[in-house]
Amino acid sequence: MARLLIIDDEASIRDVLVQLFEYDGHEVVSAGDGHQGLELQQSFDPHVTFLDVKMPGMDGLETLERIRDADPTALVIMISGHGTIDTAVEATRKGAFDFLEKPLDSDRLLVTLRNALGLRGLSDEVEALRQEVESRHEIVGASFQIRRVVERIERVAPTDARVLVTGENGTGKELVARAVHRLSERAERPFIEVNCAAIPSELIESELFGHMKGSFTGAVADRAGKFEQADGGTLFLDEIGDMSLAAQAKVLRALEEGLITRVGGSKAISVDVRVIAATNKDLEGEISEGSFREDLFYRLNVVPVEVPPLRERRDDIPMLVRHFSEQTARKDRIRPRPFSKEAVRQLQNLPWPGNVRELRNTVERLLILASGEEVGPDDVRLLVGAGPDGGTLGGDLGSAQTFNEFKDRAERAFILQKLREHDWNVSETARAVEMPRSNLYKKIEKYGLVRED
Repeated sequence: MARLLIIDDEASIRDVLVQLFEYDGHEVVSAGDGHQGLELQQSFDPHVTFLDVKMPGMDGLETLERIRDADPTALVIMISGHGTIDTAVEATRKGAFDFLEKPLDSDRLLVTLRNALGLRGLSDEVEALRQEVESRHEIVGASFQIRRVVERIERVAPTDARVLVTGENGTGKELVARAVHRLSERAERPFIEVNCAAIPSELIESELFGHMKGSFTGAVADRAGKFEQADGGTLFLDEIGDMSLAAQAKVLRALEEGLITRVGGSKAISVDVRVIAATNKDLEGEISEGSFREDLFYRLNVVPVEVPPLRERRDDIPMLVRHFSEQTARKDRIRPRPFSKEAVRQLQNLPWPGNVRELRNTVERLLILASGEEVGPDDVRLLVGAGPDGGTLGGDLGSAQTFNEFKDRAERAFILQKLREHDWNVSETARAVEMPRSNLYKKIEKYGLVRED
């Protein structure tokens, strides 16, 4: 059901439209002039407004202008008994969604309304998607260490200063880069990411600066590089320490002059790009070894941001667990379950060499494989390897080398847990997991499961 507003000085037109739209299942209010219409536009917050062009006092075009000034996303459909091309053009220029002439055709009205609501629904979906993306890239935590990072981001983001983000793998360096972009004046422009470690050294220049057709084997057409794609926005160079020296020289020129040249080209192209770089390497050590340019380091390291490892911000783990639980429940369409305090305490005591990324994957694994109404300490011990023995079956899941190996280990952990829950009663366990008893016996034999003393 949509909220609709009718603004027309003719009572008969208002009554007809109200009756038509209410019969179609919508909530409808009406106003007899532009001033009353503006008040209802603000208080009723309609999804779509139908607005007459010719009205005494404030006419429809002025009313439309005021509505759109107050809310640029407002959907307004103009209606007129004196429609002209000039009026329709002026209404469109002022932001009208559509223009309908009287006498009004009910089918045309309903089709136009549904088109407008379709656009409104699409806008809502885009906004929901934007919020979902921001949620995935949110910096979560309240510890002193993470608050210091956030304060640095808030200070540097409104400027155009280059930022060098350092930290171990999995700490969230990309989140920092995205936060700087999101809080900058470039937020509405592109955010382009390049993983320098994932691109072969012979292709990195083409990836960054683009290439001309025929400049090398496989260059079948002209192609813009990441610098051009990020023009006006932000370019995030992840793992900058893995970039070749030749590419570093070209990046340095782009930073100094704001110019790039495509591979195989001769024309310099001007670009306006804010560069944020990140690395898990000690770049000063790389400089002393001759594998990173000192002049590029100083160009990039205008504002340094160091992201702390998870072991130095253990107080943030409860918040992170809750955040990743909500994300996983939405992404994987599984039932959200709380983590017990003891389970969270066990997670806080783990070393987390993979940092926040490892914690996120662990939370997802626990939500998928744990049993019961909440994730408890037994689930953590079984599926993660926490607790005094530290080497239980589940602790090996993360070290699986292939997907099939991971599936086998996960299945073994799941069956072992269910057997323990049912005191190793195979018949009850088979019923609980909805598996034929003969199949369960085969699984027990396959994985060499033996009841503990």
